[in-house]
Amino acid sequence: METGKLNWDILQRLIKKNSGAERAEVLKSGSIGEDCAVLKMNDGLIVMSTDPVTAATSGLGNIALHININDIATTGAEPLGVLVTILAPKGSSFGDIETVMKDISREARLMNVQVMGGHTEVTDAVNRMVVSLTAVGVVSEEELITTSGAKVGDSIIVTKSLCLEGTSIIAKDFPDRSREVLTEEELREAENYAMELSVLKEGMLLKGLASSMHDITEGGVLGALWEMAQASGTGFSVREDMMPVRRVTRKLCESFGLDPLRLISSGSMLIAVKDADEALRRLEGAGIKATVIGRVTEGRGILLAEEEIEVVPPARDEIYRLYE
Repeated sequence: METGKLNWDILQRLIKKNSGAERAEVLKSGSIGEDCAVLKMNDGLIVMSTDPVTAATSGLGNIALHININDIATTGAEPLGVLVTILAPKGSSFGDIETVMKDISREARLMNVQVMGGHTEVTDAVNRMVVSLTAVGVVSEEELITTSGAKVGDSIIVTKSLCLEGTSIIAKDFPDRSREVLTEEELREAENYAMELSVLKEGMLLKGLASSMHDITEGGVLGALWEMAQASGTGFSVREDMMPVRRVTRKLCESFGLDPLRLISSGSMLIAVKDADEALRRLEGAGIKATVIGRVTEGRGILLAEEEIEVVPPARDEIYRLYE
């Protein structure tokens, strides 16, 4: 099998046949397009999500913390804590592991999130460090948002710019090749996109307004759109020329031969909402750039150079091509 997330059809078969026992407390399990599980407790809902970082070699703690808290944020939940698993290859130093934990702790402190526990080991089962987090949050039943909530007629909004995570990974892991097309100032800019990966603020601002929210990770914006459509039983019509991609990102994608619409994009939230004007007002009032890229429909397509084409689920994220 190829590197990257399992294809959606394979993953669906895997989940369907291996879901264990059913519990009444579990209101929603993770599924295609739904990254969080939701548990019913006496006084509210507990939201949980888990994700590893495997497509980067630097800034692992920062990335790992944000991609998991972002999943929690898409439900409108307040994040409470994380469990951290670190698998370090043989030859790793204490300093290597400590750097990851310091990054996680620094960002968690800023979001009032506690590092509650986890597991750390050095093992020859990996050839580079793997960091995986499980995040926990709480939300009321009335405020819960799911990816499956998108409705035909909703506007589709993307926050900030696409490919922030992918751009940062490329700049940090391939600096010499990046310098062939970027100035030193642009390279620093690309690296610093890693400081924009949180979408927690977006999630809190759009409670009670958004029909559906989904963070844009592996597979890029087209993968996220496909997942939202799959979860909600709808489709989408979006325009390529409306996609917010920064100049530095475009330069790197052109140089490395990558499609920015299929490149890992943590730091951007995909939002379906009936009242786009109000959503934009809230976001822009908080200093968050937001762009309407299309609408929720019954069919699934993207307008590319005036031609409507069908979107199929990406086989894997573009970033993995760089490590082959």
